[in-house]
Amino acid sequence: MSTHLTHVSAPEGIAPSPQYSHVVWGTGRFVAVSGQVALDHEGAVVGAGDPVAQARQVFGNLGRCLTAAGAGFEDVVKLTYFVTDMAHLPAVREARDTAFGTLPLPASSAVQVTSLVRPELLLEIEAFALIPEDRETV
Repeated sequence: MSTHLTHVSAPEGIAPSPQYSHVVWGTGRFVAVSGQVALDHEGAVVGAGDPVAQARQVFGNLGRCLTAAGAGFEDVVKLTYFVTDMAHLPAVREARDTAFGTLPLPASSAVQVTSLVRPELLLEIEAFALIPEDRETV
Protein backbone atom coordinates (compact mmCIF):
# COMPACT_ATOMS: atom_id res chain seq x y z
CA MET A 1 0.00 0.00 0.00
CA SER A 2 1.25 3.43 -0.86
CA THR A 3 1.97 5.72 2.09
CA HIS A 4 1.44 8.99 0.23
CA LEU A 5 -2.36 8.67 0.63
CA THR A 6 -4.57 8.69 3.68
CA HIS A 7 -8.00 7.00 3.49
CA VAL A 8 -10.74 7.80 6.00
CA SER A 9 -13.63 5.37 5.70
CA ALA A 10 -15.71 6.84 8.52
CA PRO A 11 -15.13 10.44 9.61
CA GLU A 12 -16.69 11.30 12.96
CA GLY A 13 -20.46 11.53 12.61
CA ILE A 14 -20.54 9.78 9.22
CA ALA A 15 -21.74 6.19 8.74
CA PRO A 16 -18.95 3.96 7.38
CA SER A 17 -19.27 2.38 3.96
CA PRO A 18 -17.59 -0.80 2.79
CA GLN A 19 -17.93 0.44 -0.82
CA TYR A 20 -15.65 3.52 -0.69
CA SER A 21 -13.61 5.87 1.51
CA HIS A 22 -15.44 9.04 2.49
CA VAL A 23 -12.22 11.07 2.40
CA VAL A 24 -8.86 10.54 0.72
CA TRP A 25 -5.97 13.00 0.76
CA GLY A 26 -2.34 12.92 -0.10
CA THR A 27 0.62 14.60 -1.70
CA GLY A 28 2.10 14.24 -5.14
CA ARG A 29 1.44 14.84 -8.81
CA PHE A 30 -2.21 15.04 -9.78
CA VAL A 31 -3.48 12.78 -12.57
CA ALA A 32 -6.94 13.08 -14.12
CA VAL A 33 -8.16 10.20 -16.27
CA SER A 34 -11.02 11.04 -18.61
CA GLY A 35 -14.15 8.94 -18.42
CA GLN A 36 -13.42 5.50 -19.83
CA VAL A 37 -16.03 3.41 -21.59
CA ALA A 38 -16.13 -0.18 -22.83
CA LEU A 39 -14.25 0.33 -26.09
CA ASP A 40 -11.35 -1.88 -27.12
CA HIS A 41 -8.10 -0.59 -28.65
CA GLU A 42 -9.77 -0.35 -32.07
CA GLY A 43 -12.81 1.59 -30.80
CA ALA A 44 -15.26 -1.33 -30.89
CA VAL A 45 -17.76 -1.74 -28.07
CA VAL A 46 -16.98 -4.64 -25.74
CA GLY A 47 -19.96 -6.43 -24.18
CA ALA A 48 -22.91 -4.61 -25.72
CA GLY A 49 -25.80 -5.04 -23.26
CA ASP A 50 -23.56 -6.79 -20.69
CA PRO A 51 -22.67 -4.63 -17.67
CA VAL A 52 -20.18 -7.21 -16.32
CA ALA A 53 -18.17 -7.34 -19.55
CA GLN A 54 -18.34 -3.57 -19.93
CA ALA A 55 -17.21 -2.94 -16.34
CA ARG A 56 -14.22 -5.26 -16.82
CA GLN A 57 -13.24 -3.47 -20.02
CA VAL A 58 -13.62 -0.06 -18.40
CA PHE A 59 -11.38 -0.97 -15.46
CA GLY A 60 -8.88 -2.46 -17.91
CA ASN A 61 -8.90 0.82 -19.82
CA LEU A 62 -8.51 2.79 -16.57
CA GLY A 63 -5.53 0.62 -15.63
CA ARG A 64 -3.88 1.27 -19.02
CA CYS A 65 -4.45 5.02 -18.67
CA LEU A 66 -3.04 5.06 -15.15
CA THR A 67 0.01 3.12 -16.31
CA ALA A 68 0.58 5.69 -19.07
CA ALA A 69 0.80 8.33 -16.32
CA GLY A 70 3.17 6.24 -14.18
CA ALA A 71 0.35 5.45 -11.75
CA GLY A 72 -1.66 2.45 -10.62
CA PHE A 73 -4.89 1.75 -8.82
CA GLU A 74 -3.04 2.23 -5.53
CA ASP A 75 -2.77 5.95 -6.43
CA VAL A 76 -6.46 6.53 -7.20
CA VAL A 77 -8.15 8.94 -4.81
CA LYS A 78 -11.52 9.37 -6.54
CA LEU A 79 -13.72 7.44 -8.97
CA THR A 80 -16.90 8.76 -10.53
CA TYR A 81 -19.30 6.21 -12.02
CA PHE A 82 -21.80 7.23 -14.68
CA VAL A 83 -24.30 4.42 -15.28
CA THR A 84 -27.40 4.23 -17.43
CA ASP A 85 -29.07 2.09 -14.75
CA MET A 86 -28.19 1.86 -11.05
CA ALA A 87 -28.76 -1.89 -11.38
CA HIS A 88 -25.32 -2.00 -13.10
CA LEU A 89 -23.50 -0.98 -9.88
CA PRO A 90 -22.93 -4.57 -8.65
CA ALA A 91 -21.07 -5.30 -11.91
CA VAL A 92 -19.05 -2.11 -11.49
CA ARG A 93 -18.18 -3.01 -7.89
CA GLU A 94 -17.13 -6.52 -8.89
CA ALA A 95 -14.75 -5.18 -11.57
CA ARG A 96 -13.50 -2.48 -9.19
CA ASP A 97 -12.81 -5.03 -6.46
CA THR A 98 -10.84 -7.15 -8.94
CA ALA A 99 -8.81 -4.12 -10.04
CA PHE A 100 -8.15 -2.83 -6.51
CA GLY A 101 -7.72 -6.18 -4.78
CA THR A 102 -6.95 -5.50 -1.12
CA LEU A 103 -6.05 -1.83 -1.66
CA PRO A 104 -8.04 0.76 0.29
CA LEU A 105 -10.95 1.94 -1.82
CA PRO A 106 -10.95 5.53 -3.08
CA ALA A 107 -13.66 8.11 -2.60
CA SER A 108 -16.42 7.63 -5.17
CA SER A 109 -19.68 8.92 -6.55
CA ALA A 110 -22.28 7.20 -8.70
CA VAL A 111 -24.62 9.05 -11.03
CA GLN A 112 -27.38 7.61 -13.20
CA VAL A 113 -27.49 9.23 -16.64
CA THR A 114 -30.01 8.90 -19.44
CA SER A 115 -27.37 8.05 -22.03
CA LEU A 116 -23.67 8.00 -22.85
CA VAL A 117 -21.77 8.88 -26.02
CA ARG A 118 -22.95 5.69 -27.78
CA PRO A 119 -26.27 3.92 -27.11
CA GLU A 120 -24.61 0.50 -26.56
CA LEU A 121 -22.55 1.83 -23.64
CA LEU A 122 -23.89 1.18 -20.15
CA LEU A 123 -21.26 2.87 -18.00
CA GLU A 124 -18.40 5.33 -17.93
CA ILE A 125 -15.86 5.82 -15.15
CA GLU A 126 -13.39 8.66 -14.56
CA ALA A 127 -10.53 8.62 -12.06
CA PHE A 128 -8.34 11.07 -10.18
CA ALA A 129 -5.02 9.91 -8.80
CA LEU A 130 -2.02 11.28 -6.89
CA ILE A 131 1.43 9.94 -7.69
CA PRO A 132 4.27 10.35 -5.17
CA GLU A 133 6.67 13.10 -6.27
CA ASP A 134 9.66 10.76 -6.09
CA ARG A 135 8.19 8.02 -8.30
CA GLU A 136 9.85 7.53 -11.67
CA THR A 137 7.52 8.16 -14.60
CA VAL A 138 7.35 6.19 -17.83
